[in-house]
Amino acid sequence: MAQIPIKTPAEIEKMRSAGCAAATVLSRLAQLVEPGVTTGEIDAKAAEWMAELGCRSAFLGYRNFPGQTCLSVNEEVVHGIGGSRRLAYGDIIKIDVGVILNGWIGDTATTVFCGAVAPETEHLCLATKRILESAIPYAVAGRRLGDLSNHIESEALREGFSVVKEFVGHGGGRKLHEEPQIPNYGKSGTGPKLRAGMTLAIEPMINLGGEGVRILEDGWTVVTSDGRPSAHFEHTVLITENEPEVLTWLPPIV
Repeated sequence: MAQIPIKTPAEIEKMRSAGCAAATVLSRLAQLVEPGVTTGEIDAKAAEWMAELGCRSAFLGYRNFPGQTCLSVNEEVVHGIGGSRRLAYGDIIKIDVGVILNGWIGDTATTVFCGAVAPETEHLCLATKRILESAIPYAVAGRRLGDLSNHIESEALREGFSVVKEFVGHGGGRKLHEEPQIPNYGKSGTGPKLRAGMTLAIEPMINLGGEGVRILEDGWTVVTSDGRPSAHFEHTVLITENEPEVLTWLPPIV
């Protein structure tokens, strides 16, 4: 396995700023979600707000990705592309924001309800959010990465859901994807030992139905094989000598 980058105090401070910018954009975009709005309109506002905050999209142009953000509706898991699709009452939309600020990455995602959603879909989304939040305390110096991955999978299965295995979380810093890969499944006591100064983008992708996924003809959008909804939440987390620090908590709406 490639070496996992350890950030210096100065680099961590830059990542805090990038994380705050990403969280601010995400928080604002979440407020746009309502019936009739298009995913393209949400993506366009992301570009506007990134410019206002002095950052730019970490996704636009990455391996030729065409959007400012990833916008994935209902059965779309991740990597959806903003366009002409209009949100309907009862939809869920996963909004994934990555920014570059002063050369450093902030990366975060949430799932937003468009009005009231089906009870089983609401349960999926609330459980996925809770699973992410309960996994973060595993990101401490001295633990194995597999402890965190196993917790996510175990909690998802306990709720009656399945985890996506083809796509995973990752380290982050100067690059959008750094070591280590962070699967949402695994065995406790395995994987690299976590050390203070590592920064991890932890992102459960959990399906209401089966774990199978496929990629649409656009080459990007990942959907569930059975067409059932999927939820996605993500935070970038700093490992310290004490409690983990979440670099992308959503700030108050501004």
